[in-house]
Amino acid sequence: MGERKSVSLLVVGGEASAGPPLGPALGPLGVNVMAIVNKINELTKDFSGMRVPIEVMVDLETKAFEVKVGIPTLSALIVKEAKPSIIGKDGKPKTGGSKNPGKEYVGELKMDQVIKIAKIKLPQSYAKDVKAAANEVLGSCVSMGIKVEGKEPKVIISEIKEGKWDSYFKEV
Repeated sequence: MGERKSVSLLVVGGEASAGPPLGPALGPLGVNVMAIVNKINELTKDFSGMRVPIEVMVDLETKAFEVKVGIPTLSALIVKEAKPSIIGKDGKPKTGGSKNPGKEYVGELKMDQVIKIAKIKLPQSYAKDVKAAANEVLGSCVSMGIKVEGKEPKVIISEIKEGKWDSYFKEV
């Protein structure tokens, strides 16, 4: 294997193109940019609409490439899951959390969605299991003004400690 060059970028999941920032970063390496773009879009389609960190490694001799996909931020995953319920005062969907968390709630998640996000984030989390990762998700929900199961996230965190949600964590 020859000399390798690595390019790290943020792309919108499933929407990468040969234009900036990919084209200018990869073009000088003499690789098939469209083949890399297609691979990136295939690997990031589940993160549609979210900014996703990617790394492209290119062998400068053979022009072979490898694409590694990172995980979007916790807040981006929460917004994606809660999106239908995050509506601003103007009636249009919001892209972020509450400006006044704890008093103003802008969205809601179900416990299944919290666990789904926890599973996605677990590989890059310090949490030892899905239950601990779910608590990290709930902590972000507190600061974003997102209710869970119609309750303040701190209530759900207490209920998890009490074992009320254990049946949800037995399957994972």
